[in-house]
Amino acid sequence: MSIGRDPGLQPERTRLAWRRTLLTVTAVTVLAVRLASTGDPTGALIAGGTILVWGALLVLCWPRATGTGPARTGGRTLPLVTAGTVVLTLLGVLLVLRGLG
Repeated sequence: MSIGRDPGLQPERTRLAWRRTLLTVTAVTVLAVRLASTGDPTGALIAGGTILVWGALLVLCWPRATGTGPARTGGRTLPLVTAGTVVLTLLGVLLVLRGLG
């Protein structure tokens, strides 16, 4: 007797997790742009970099967050989102160091 796979609520939980990821990245981007908007060129570069990373993460996460993307992407999405998060962290550290100097 073979029983088929019952995904239950797992797909919904996955979509919600990706939505939380997007919300968090959006909040971090807004805060970084706000901190970087002092008018100097360094702040503008950091804000621009933050917006670029946010856009890339939005493109990566949106299909998963809305359930319109493929279930499998060959394992590329998670490493790219991780790399984007690391870049946002480094940009945040640059903002803090710039503010301390």
